[in-house]
Amino acid sequence: MVRTPFLDSLACEGARFDRAYSACSSCIPARAALYTGLSQAQHGRCGYQDGVPWDYPVTIASEFTRQGYQTQAVGKLHVFPERSQLGFQNVLLHDGYIHFARRNNANQAHIDDYLQWFRNEVGRPDADYADHGIDCNSNIARPWGYEEYLHPTNWVASQSINFLRRRDPRKPFFLYMSFQRPHTPYDPPAWAFEQYLHAQMPPPPQGAWSKPLQVFDNAGKPQTFVGKFPPDVLQRARAGYFGHMSHIDQQIFRFIESLHECRVGPTYVAFVSDHGEMLGDHNLWRKGLPYEGSAHIPFLLYGPKDSGIRGNSVVSDLVELRDVMPTLLECAGLVPPAGLDGHSVLPLARGEQTLWRSHLHGEHLMFGQSVHYIVELRYKYVWFSGSGQEQLFDLTNDPHEVFDLAAQNNGVPPVMQHLRELLIEELQLRPEGFVANNKLQKGQPVKATLSSVLNAFRSA
Repeated sequence: MVRTPFLDSLACEGARFDRAYSACSSCIPARAALYTGLSQAQHGRCGYQDGVPWDYPVTIASEFTRQGYQTQAVGKLHVFPERSQLGFQNVLLHDGYIHFARRNNANQAHIDDYLQWFRNEVGRPDADYADHGIDCNSNIARPWGYEEYLHPTNWVASQSINFLRRRDPRKPFFLYMSFQRPHTPYDPPAWAFEQYLHAQMPPPPQGAWSKPLQVFDNAGKPQTFVGKFPPDVLQRARAGYFGHMSHIDQQIFRFIESLHECRVGPTYVAFVSDHGEMLGDHNLWRKGLPYEGSAHIPFLLYGPKDSGIRGNSVVSDLVELRDVMPTLLECAGLVPPAGLDGHSVLPLARGEQTLWRSHLHGEHLMFGQSVHYIVELRYKYVWFSGSGQEQLFDLTNDPHEVFDLAAQNNGVPPVMQHLRELLIEELQLRPEGFVANNKLQKGQPVKATLSSVLNAFRSA
């Protein structure tokens, strides 16, 4: 459905991980896993909460910087304070959400490098990339209203290419190129938007299990997490989201071509996302949910010809954002720091036999409660901490999670008891009291960021 020919070409030359997940599928906790190589139990961010300082002493950028790499970040970091370098030697920032953060009434133009550049290029000090009026969590979509080169996606690619030209050619480099899109606002260039606007699209999957969640419907509010919208609104939202993907695809190709033009030597490229988007599946929107639309992410790894990475290979082992840091460090021939929860996926990409995780625990604060999932190669188990509701999906036979096996009236499937026990094991030491007497306890108060989680695990 979505046209990404250049990413497809990259996958044909590298390895694609088709069971990649974001354990905490919203911007902040997902990026904590990406930057630190830690699980949420270690980095302490279990949901979305702005304004909490990022004080991690060891990050993927700090490790590359420490070991002699020139390090550069371009685009979205989503940390606090916003200008934290997180171990990078230099940061060119565009977070996208900054306009809506309303923190201390700061002049956001002094924070956001893209906004400064945008106003200079437009030639108006009052110009704004948010002039179209679509906020950063709305399902309203429309084409970008300025020239395409002014779009944030183009800016991230352009500044990354400028880094290639300006870098010290005697040093290896680590470049973090972070596109704010396809996150909302859905405002791709007109050509990208229009190619999907009238395209034939399959209807979004609808499971009967989602009906109880309709109590959270915000009566058509475009920023809602739950809601059924008219077909034309759904079509435009999908056209905006898919259009962003096609736009990013072309800008990635532009950057890859510049690697050759700048005579950059053998290079590894990893492509991932911090989370997905429900986009109307089961009448759900946005992210933070345990379902495939939100938690399942792309993960590609490409390397030079002597890397051993098998071209056009598909790896079905469970991988997560915490695996990016140890992977890229191993690709560079560097030893990862001790204590990481993630593991290098390079052996998997090479087709080597290696012990790997059998399941993954994910969670997020949602609807005033903590929503957890355990996913194995075939099944996914979901538990809502507030209500105690359980769900079970067979991802092999039901990849769109239409049929909740836990709701069937034929007893508890044995696999659900097994997955429940895995979740109990994951939550045993958590300070919220999710587990007592070796049973899950519903109704426990939760917070998005828990320093006590860190303390509990580090003292265990």
